[in-house]
Amino acid sequence: MDEPLRPLSEHWSRALALVAHPDDLEFGAASAIARWTAAGRTVVYALVTSGEAGIDGIAPATAGPLREAEQRAAAAEVGVTEVEFLGLPDGVLEYGLPLRRAIAHCVRRHRPEIVITNNFRDTWETGELNQADHIATGRALVDAVRDAGNRWVFPEEGLEPWPGVRQIWAAHSPLATHGVDVTETLEAGTRSLLAHEAYNAGLNLPGFDPAEFLRDLAAGTGPRLGCRYAVAFEVVRFG
Repeated sequence: MDEPLRPLSEHWSRALALVAHPDDLEFGAASAIARWTAAGRTVVYALVTSGEAGIDGIAPATAGPLREAEQRAAAAEVGVTEVEFLGLPDGVLEYGLPLRRAIAHCVRRHRPEIVITNNFRDTWETGELNQADHIATGRALVDAVRDAGNRWVFPEEGLEPWPGVRQIWAAHSPLATHGVDVTETLEAGTRSLLAHEAYNAGLNLPGFDPAEFLRDLAAGTGPRLGCRYAVAFEVVRFG
């Protein structure tokens, strides 16, 4: 039997949600983000890539702008108005200094208390293998948050250090210990995923129902938190 989850703290005001691709947040975390924005908290989205390599039938030059537009529409469904793209190449992200530098600068610009991301472990909760860009982004993020607080690391843009990140929350990690009740906001999260119309169509998964997928995922997690629908998060602490 899965271990019970503890509620995540909601004593914060500003978060940065940073992931590798458009759609990464929508496969679960967006329902939690809808809860937080409805309560008056500010969440900014940052996408490391534009997801330009994510649709087999659409060339990257066309897919990138299309997916950026879908991501902005998806963010609006959950109350997020600020969305930026860091412009790194989709599908071939590597852990290293360029990725750490881009993320650290993003953290310094937005000065969040909490950083929300996707699972970056080798597998998902289900045991399925994770994707390389997710792993590289998450592992670089953990180091970049520390880099952002050190004025002598990546000083070239003249940004002030930001040591104020308290925690990173990684959705759907197999090491999840906390959860968020999304019973009231699952519908908004579903609309957010449905906004990725071209991407969902490009998955070429006959019978795939985004609404059913999110509902089943949240329903499987909810009992661990003592509610109907929930999203699970791993917590990485700083300081």
